[in-house]
Amino acid sequence: MQLTPDQTVVFTLGQWQVNATIVNTWIVMILLAGISMLVARNLRADKAPGRWRSALELIVTMIQGQIEEVTRSSARHVLYFAGTLFLFIAASNVLTIIPGFVPPTSSLSTTVALTLSVLVAIPLFGIAKGGVHQYLRKFIEPSMIMLPFNIIGEFSRGVSLAIRLYGNVMSGVVIAAILLSIAPFFFPVVMDMLGLLTGFIQAYIFAILATVYISSAMADPPLDTSDKDK
Repeated sequence: MQLTPDQTVVFTLGQWQVNATIVNTWIVMILLAGISMLVARNLRADKAPGRWRSALELIVTMIQGQIEEVTRSSARHVLYFAGTLFLFIAASNVLTIIPGFVPPTSSLSTTVALTLSVLVAIPLFGIAKGGVHQYLRKFIEPSMIMLPFNIIGEFSRGVSLAIRLYGNVMSGVVIAAILLSIAPFFFPVVMDMLGLLTGFIQAYIFAILATVYISSAMADPPLDTSDKDK
């Protein structure tokens, strides 16, 4: 039983082996890009929205609302990043209802790549909001002694994100394999329904945590009241 798509080699290019993780990742990206192009090809301000456009606007509005609750501001630029994370992870997990499709998020390499993108985005958003000096200043607050602990905290965020997403997806795969071996004719329907639910929950949690970390990097530093007290 293969629990991760890394173990499945789809084809080879010379000395390079292309596994199912890469292939399935491209399938998800092409599918999302294709749906976006189909929905957005006839967008016009003077034309009434159709069903697909209404559904897309509803999803975007929901994601934007969640981001605004976390960041306490419009932060529309965060929407593009966090929304992309949510849609990619959700689509990857939802496609598990297709027989033979193993979600790329069940590979540790994919979860690490997603986590690295969040770790890179955190300082970029923080620097874009307040500049390099303000972002780096947070590492020595409330005192210089906290510098190593704040640095460790930044990396521990990424580790927790990767392990959480990978563990959730892999646990679902293992449970599904066990149940299917016990009762292969009844449990597939139940596991498909459960997989759809947990897939959206995992995507939501990952995107929200990424938004929280980005929001903390963009937050204004506390005012120094020492001078006023003097």
